[in-house]
Amino acid sequence: MTDTRFNTMLADPARWDAMIDLYEQQAEPFTGLFAADALAGLEITAATDVLDVATGTGAAALAAAARGARVVAIDFSAGMVGRVAAHARPNIIALQMDGQSLDLPDASFDMTLSIFGVMLFPDWRQGLREMARVTRPGGRTVVATWEAPAGAATNLLLDTVCATLFPDITPPAPPAGMAVLRTPEAFAAELIAAGFTAPVIERHTHDFGLRLDALDDADRLFAMQPLWAELSPDRRADAIRLIRALAAQAGETMVLPIPSTALIATAQR
Repeated sequence: MTDTRFNTMLADPARWDAMIDLYEQQAEPFTGLFAADALAGLEITAATDVLDVATGTGAAALAAAARGARVVAIDFSAGMVGRVAAHARPNIIALQMDGQSLDLPDASFDMTLSIFGVMLFPDWRQGLREMARVTRPGGRTVVATWEAPAGAATNLLLDTVCATLFPDITPPAPPAGMAVLRTPEAFAAELIAAGFTAPVIERHTHDFGLRLDALDDADRLFAMQPLWAELSPDRRADAIRLIRALAAQAGETMVLPIPSTALIATAQR
């Protein structure tokens, strides 16, 4: 039976709209580290047409635009699109659009990106195929996903804490795309099946810095995590106590680092 706990949340653009401020404050600086890794070494100039699929608040789009590229950034969340548009970058066009059905011409971009985006789509294989369709022959794609089943950052931390404290709880299965793409071999095979060639998969690790004062509003901090929703108030309190204890053991008083590993793929069209 398919575990829908993640998918129910992730497929609702209104949930993402409601989380924009928290996402921009905490997730974007973190995912921006991986976006910088993904774009490093790639030739991006003012003549490069880039599509950023599931842009979120625009970490990858802004990084590509800063190097001069002409960027189209798309997301199914109107709020996320509005936040990208608010940067008012003349070389970024932000559009609300379903990445599984791109309203864009064939072979219209030199480079397509999806940094922790396509992996969350209900039909993630169609998302990859759509990226291939709109990438020009000889162009490149860059796709990032998480290596751990629980993903990264606070989700990875909560999964670890709950496994320690509450072994009776079965954590939600990851979205189907994350579950498949978390090994280099499977990732490469899926990119080839979608229409790309010569995939290269690299691991990149960065620490997510969890500000310990954010635990004072843990319901907001973990709002997008179905595992948190399944905990009783007492269990939530136990989880927070353990996180604070882990920080104390590590000698951290302000920020708890959470090492998180991504697989970043580059491939040709």
